[in-house]
Amino acid sequence: MTSSNRLARFVAHMDALYEYDREPVPLDKLKPGRYFAGLFAGEHVAATEFVIGAFFVLHGVELKDLVFGLLLGNLLAVLSWTFVCAPIATDTRLTLYWHLRRIAGPGLTFIYNIANAVLYCILAGAMIAVSATALGLAFDIATPALTDIYPNSLGWVLTTFSIGAVITVFAILGFEKLSRFAGYLAPWIFLAFLAGAAASLPKLGVSDLGSFLDVASTKIWNGVPSEGQEKFGFWHITFFAWFANLAMHIGLSDMALFRYARHWSYGLYSALGMYMGHMLAWICSGIMVAAVSREMNPGLMAYEAIGIAGAVAVFVAGWTTANPTLYRAGLALQTVTPNWPRWKVTLAAGVLTTVFSCFPAVFLKLLDYVAVYGLILMPVGAVVFAEHWLVPKLGGTRYDAERRGLFIDWRVAFVWAGTLTACYFMPFHLYYRWLPGYGIAVAAYLALRLRPLMLG
Repeated sequence: MTSSNRLARFVAHMDALYEYDREPVPLDKLKPGRYFAGLFAGEHVAATEFVIGAFFVLHGVELKDLVFGLLLGNLLAVLSWTFVCAPIATDTRLTLYWHLRRIAGPGLTFIYNIANAVLYCILAGAMIAVSATALGLAFDIATPALTDIYPNSLGWVLTTFSIGAVITVFAILGFEKLSRFAGYLAPWIFLAFLAGAAASLPKLGVSDLGSFLDVASTKIWNGVPSEGQEKFGFWHITFFAWFANLAMHIGLSDMALFRYARHWSYGLYSALGMYMGHMLAWICSGIMVAAVSREMNPGLMAYEAIGIAGAVAVFVAGWTTANPTLYRAGLALQTVTPNWPRWKVTLAAGVLTTVFSCFPAVFLKLLDYVAVYGLILMPVGAVVFAEHWLVPKLGGTRYDAERRGLFIDWRVAFVWAGTLTACYFMPFHLYYRWLPGYGIAVAAYLALRLRPLMLG
């Protein structure tokens, strides 16, 4: 067989990996709950949890604020997936990236999906960068410091490119392969977090439960921020836990996943990611960073705790989160490149993601980035929510832009831009701005959308 024939067969095989990018998922392709259990557990027991939980310690969170803030914030996130995102996804069986065309018009959808894909590529790049800190230990590669913005060595660049190539291949394989991959690895990664925390406790002086509570409140979450870090309290933790995945639940990007769900109640599977993943993993990583004198290096934290198994856990955890993130980015770009098959689009997104991963700022500034990217995408989620549930109840008809053949629905564009402008000038912490912003977006869209009915 000639090389050209082999290439043709390879391309044909890749083209066959169809994910219903531009049409509803048929009923015979819906997936049972175990797929979502594995996907949420795998995606949210992730490499970035090593960073987020450690940053809570650096921001001087107190123990009681951490525990109660995580309990409440993660509950609100689960409810957002279950009652906001999943019902719309199971009603339409479409990705947000394609469904939005009917509401905002293809022109604005083009702009939104470009923004969405780039933001997801940056996030996936952060996950690759965290994984690279683990390989850095194994091959004695210089790892960026907390103050670094640009790559600090050729070895770091080569490491991130190698990991990015592998992750891109898995994202190309599609939803079913992603969920199986995450399901196999999630239990082991979760155990690595627990083992790392348990191994770090004696280094901090913990010998029993009583001493743990004392050490936790005096040496780990002691209310004292590291130099140059803002102090966080209960509401910072609550809102961060809620909006850590804002773009996915309130912003509706996880319609891409739940369009495969047999029932909207599958949104409750997100609890596996929020409590096994976010809450426990953030607590464990906080213990590990305290044991290395608050040095922000995920690979080092895990390696010092449980040796090579810890470094491998950090490396693999980057896969389980970057894969579905890159998968979403590829789906978002589908409307930008309508004549490309999904695998080519995902490959392009993978290249962009890998370039971003070279820059350490994408994970060393992760808390603020998570807040900003969720905030940018939130108003569009509010518009889709209002269009799906509120417009019909208030006497309107869905998909006015599609009926009128609008290339850009300027009402949606105004709401998106106006909401972000209002959020920018709000006089309180970045973490709190999205919630009033969501109310502004819903109210403004309904006022503009139903204005003819009100005047009539």
